[in-house]
Amino acid sequence: MSIEMKTPSKNEILFVWFNRYAGVTIKTPSKTLVIDPVDVKPRNLKKVDAVLITHEHYDHLDQPLVSEIHKLTQCEVVADPTSAKRLQNLIPPEKLREVHPGSEVKFGEVSVKAETSNHPPAATPVTFIITSEDGVKVYHTADSIPFPEMATIGEREKPDIVFCTVGIAPGASPETGVEIARLTKPKVAVPYHTGLTEDLKKFAELLEKNMPNVTCLIPEVNKIYQVSKKV
Repeated sequence: MSIEMKTPSKNEILFVWFNRYAGVTIKTPSKTLVIDPVDVKPRNLKKVDAVLITHEHYDHLDQPLVSEIHKLTQCEVVADPTSAKRLQNLIPPEKLREVHPGSEVKFGEVSVKAETSNHPPAATPVTFIITSEDGVKVYHTADSIPFPEMATIGEREKPDIVFCTVGIAPGASPETGVEIARLTKPKVAVPYHTGLTEDLKKFAELLEKNMPNVTCLIPEVNKIYQVSKKV
């Protein structure tokens, strides 16, 4: 079943991890946001309110694909400065939002905040805090490795869900993924950005050992997950 055919209830979000990188679709009761779409067919993303781009690397930014999604859905595109420049001839200026750490963009009652990222190979990378209309908070860390300010972000935002980078990106590992969870203190930690099942399992083992009160959700690609806010 497509995520477009399901609607989360109040105080819930749905998400799908659709590639081996940072590609995630997040659906709130009113909005659908797609982050870093690569290796996905535009026809699978027919109802999109916004595409969010964290940085310019090939496994996060596919310019023709973003253009196709925009043409299909008339969605807005939110991107870090480097990615925004690469998209400026493909996306109408009124639909393209360039963001820096500290920027906030709203889609109805859904908020998207850009935060700092620690991914040195990228030019101007960002991470995103997404807050649903019901206050469910998702921290998408792209392929950042941990940095001290994550503790400040975690304390300020109190995320319900954090996507934790565990592989592929320079310096990333299950251990650094658990450190992201330690710094941000989510209710649910989701390991991602890896093609290796053993990375996901190692993260789960380390999280259970070091943070037994945090729920670990090991995602399968293209499977729909539902997460509720504890109320």
